[in-house]
Amino acid sequence: MTHTYSKLTPSVVLGVAAHADDLDYYAGGTMATFAGQGANVYYLILTDSSKGSSDRSMTPENLRDIRREEQRSAAKILGVTEVFFCDYLDGMLENTAAVKQDIVRIIRQIKPDVVITLDPTVLYIPEQGLINHPDHRAAGQATLDAVYPLARDHMAFPELLKDGYEPHNTPAILLACFDSERANFAVDISDTIDQKFEALGAHTSQLSVQDMKQTLRADASKAATKYGCAYAESFIRIDV
Repeated sequence: MTHTYSKLTPSVVLGVAAHADDLDYYAGGTMATFAGQGANVYYLILTDSSKGSSDRSMTPENLRDIRREEQRSAAKILGVTEVFFCDYLDGMLENTAAVKQDIVRIIRQIKPDVVITLDPTVLYIPEQGLINHPDHRAAGQATLDAVYPLARDHMAFPELLKDGYEPHNTPAILLACFDSERANFAVDISDTIDQKFEALGAHTSQLSVQDMKQTLRADASKAATKYGCAYAESFIRIDV
């Protein structure tokens, strides 16, 4: 891929992900950067995030509520305007018509210039010992489908049109990369990486940020080497 670097300055940004903490982990610096430039940034979390705990005394309902509050706190740190939540079961997300309709509804409501989600094509990366969560893949694919063609086409989900949700064409999609070598775009997060760490620190039920800082900082430094900045987050950019 051709490597490009651009100070993209959208007015409205929508991040779509499966779980509370996904967007903060993979694109938190970018969200804070765009918000700092004056964009209205929104999150859409598709699952109830109710399964990520080893605590045998924890209930799905309590974990759902805890993680939603953590996400709201993290979003506030990053300057996110609003977080929308769906209730699809954590671990069982599928790329269904219902999921796509929920994403299309929000796209048509807020009319983003940029939509950010995770790259759905990554199944695993053996070198990193990584198996991509199936919810991540489903969320990414459903988001791509929602952006193009469903949010654009007035005859897709006619019930939304009847409710006043006019079609919208999103000019750019950013797919968060698990491997910066695959990226064709990056956002300079040199001024917001500490803000990202602070936001991740809000997810106390899931993460130990102190243990992750060194790795995350190294990854952001590696991603930045092609672009002439200190720290960056990498993406596959698709202009629609």
